[in-house]
Amino acid sequence: MNIAIIGGGPAGLMAAEAASAAGAQVDLYDATASVGRKFLLAGKGGLNLTHSEPPEKFLLRYGARRAQIAPLLAPFGPDVLRAWAKGLGIETFVGSSGRVFSNDLKAAPLLRAWLRRLRKSGVRFHVRHRWIGWDVQGALRFITPDGNRSVQADAMVLALGGGSWPKLGSDASWVLLLAGRGIHIAPLQPANCGFDVGWSEHFRTKFAGHPVKSVAIVMRNESGSESWHPGEFVITETGVEGGVIYTVSAAFRDEILAKGTATLRLDLAPDRDVPRLTHDLSRPRGKRTMATHLQRQAHIEGVKAGLLREVVSKEDFAEPARLASAIKSLPLRLIAPRPLEEAISTAGGVSFEALDERLMVRTLPGVFCAGEMLDWEAPTGGYLLTACFATGHLAGAGAVSWLTKRVEG
Repeated sequence: MNIAIIGGGPAGLMAAEAASAAGAQVDLYDATASVGRKFLLAGKGGLNLTHSEPPEKFLLRYGARRAQIAPLLAPFGPDVLRAWAKGLGIETFVGSSGRVFSNDLKAAPLLRAWLRRLRKSGVRFHVRHRWIGWDVQGALRFITPDGNRSVQADAMVLALGGGSWPKLGSDASWVLLLAGRGIHIAPLQPANCGFDVGWSEHFRTKFAGHPVKSVAIVMRNESGSESWHPGEFVITETGVEGGVIYTVSAAFRDEILAKGTATLRLDLAPDRDVPRLTHDLSRPRGKRTMATHLQRQAHIEGVKAGLLREVVSKEDFAEPARLASAIKSLPLRLIAPRPLEEAISTAGGVSFEALDERLMVRTLPGVFCAGEMLDWEAPTGGYLLTACFATGHLAGAGAVSWLTKRVEG
């Protein structure tokens, strides 16, 4: 049996491994000149494979798609993923944040070892092959440097990524191809993304590129209860991005979609409460400037002081209680998420309802989907990679299982 894998990211490579291990001849096709490009770039800051959280908490990171992701992670979750990496000679460790990293913090050694093992198992790689659909006989059509090519396969796994980072191959060109076959696709949206705020020229010029550290985002749910998300982020030319912004980006993106704008509440002094801040800010400042007073009494300076000046009125600055409240819950008006091509990952994609339990398209027997092109999202921290690996493993094994039953039947 011959299985075609289209897409050479983590999901596609894992699908190739699972299908090959189950006895299939696997041909993997990728539109770019080499496989694993986004994987390598994501690992430049330290290869964060997965997370060490307990299973129940881990699954909460998948939000509305938790029920669909849970059975996918059951056979190939964080512990299995770490053992798999060890089998490639890559040891891992748990960082202080609970994230799981490779010991050398690099993605390249893992990818090289993985590709060696895949080639040894018989997987054949075809780069610079851009998939453009099917011909009238059902063969797969590719554009290659040597012209158009048609390929017959007994089954196929699509692992084409979402729409973020198109320069690395995830350009969402598959959406029209699948939608044309009647497959339901939830609209693609940016996930783990930054937001536009609309800074004043003064603030933008002075603080763009500055990190904002030791802060927390205050979230209020429908019942009125609050949750704190500590971390840091970066001021950009247009707004905010990175770190804790990515953690809560899905909620703010959806609020902007529903209401037109969203308000992010920022705690600039997580280690102090309002009464203490009010008491400290009420102390006489004498001839000291307000900037010096803020620095001494509230440890607010630099970009944090700039944020206060950007948002808080002069009248509130003069009133310690109101200023303390602003420090603990500074409202930043988010205008729009940054474009999809700038996002770390993608929300939306092929609906789980269009797939069976093996991730095969119900209306296209023999066509399986995996990875970020499915309709799910998760924050950074290892959750994205874990689910990509798990869906690829299931789709690759599922393709072989489907073919086997078809032959036996």
